[in-house]
Amino acid sequence: MVTQITRGIKISVDTTYQPEFSHPENDHFMFAYKISIENLTDSSIQLMSRHWHIFDSNGSHHDVEGEGVVGLQPVIEPGTYHQYVSGCHLKTDMGTMKGSYFMYSLLDGERFEVEIPAFQLIAPYRLN
Repeated sequence: MVTQITRGIKISVDTTYQPEFSHPENDHFMFAYKISIENLTDSSIQLMSRHWHIFDSNGSHHDVEGEGVVGLQPVIEPGTYHQYVSGCHLKTDMGTMKGSYFMYSLLDGERFEVEIPAFQLIAPYRLN
């Protein structure tokens, strides 16, 4: 698990290889990632959008942008967290992701960026 705090927002990421949804013979490797977004500040925030940078081990890179996460733009109250699970497929059995969430402070209307730490996507058999 990787964790990072930006402006009082703690992002934690845990990943899992999904062999049942992967097809290595077709260069299709599926990974799931679980993210926890914890509000360590004194004001409510809302997650408005996300931007991902996705890399695989053959040098390919692509970006993904969109509103919210898994169809939601959650409000996260002080001292609480929001968790979700999503997935990513790669053309190789190893890669990395990193990115940003764009937040909105319900207290003062400020918009700010929270960094999502880089995390690895690795099929377990590659670790031996």
